[in-house]
Amino acid sequence: MISLKHLPERTPKPRKTGITMVMDKGLGMHQAEDLMETAGGLIDFLKLGFGTSYVNQNVRKKIKLYKSHDIKVYPGGTLFEVFLIRNQFDEFRRFVEKLGFDAIEVSDGSMEFPHEEKCKYINMLANDFQIVSEVGSKIAGLEIPIPQWVSKMKSELEAGSFKVIAEARESGTVGIYDAHGKANFELINEISKVIPLENILWEAPQKSQQAWFIEHFGANVNLGNIAPTEIIPLETLRLGLRGDTFMHFLPDSVKQVLT
Repeated sequence: MISLKHLPERTPKPRKTGITMVMDKGLGMHQAEDLMETAGGLIDFLKLGFGTSYVNQNVRKKIKLYKSHDIKVYPGGTLFEVFLIRNQFDEFRRFVEKLGFDAIEVSDGSMEFPHEEKCKYINMLANDFQIVSEVGSKIAGLEIPIPQWVSKMKSELEAGSFKVIAEARESGTVGIYDAHGKANFELINEISKVIPLENILWEAPQKSQQAWFIEHFGANVNLGNIAPTEIIPLETLRLGLRGDTFMHFLPDSVKQVLT
């Protein structure tokens, strides 16, 4: 294969930075197999969105397939909360163990409970699973003070989270974004001042959001809630092979020739 000049260097799997987390909201087995054939090497974490793993008939087969491609698989954090609000944490643990998940998302975006309690769950589960925890509310219009965002992320990492997720939902219109999907620069900037970038997984389901993060933090920024059809397009953004980031990684000498 011909090698292009001036491409940013991408981290190889298993990655700690440059992570791509994909959202599976109910793919069939044939779709999952096609996904692995075309883009399995580009995916690091795969989330079976919200409560889909509870109703999906082929969930065990899919988890096994994804794991065979060195992908960490976990149920959406909403499912953790679904069990928790029913006082069924022990049943949740048995559920994820039985299905073969090797990671878990711990969140509090749909229900409220003390943050100290959330950190205890992270600490308990981190002994047996890789934990990603999510900070931010799924409720549109509910603003969390910036110091609280930072404090929660920091304490959840200390409790045992591998990465902390900055909430945006699959719509990309809450949490770190406004109702129109525009990034809250002040919030993101303050978070990134305190929390190391390698420890943050920014949810960025929209192309404009993905391009914004790549331009601000580089090709190896951690991005999540990516749709299965957008994995390869995202990789082209990371490498400057798409109009949105076309000029970003080129040296000035090349840009001058083009202009």
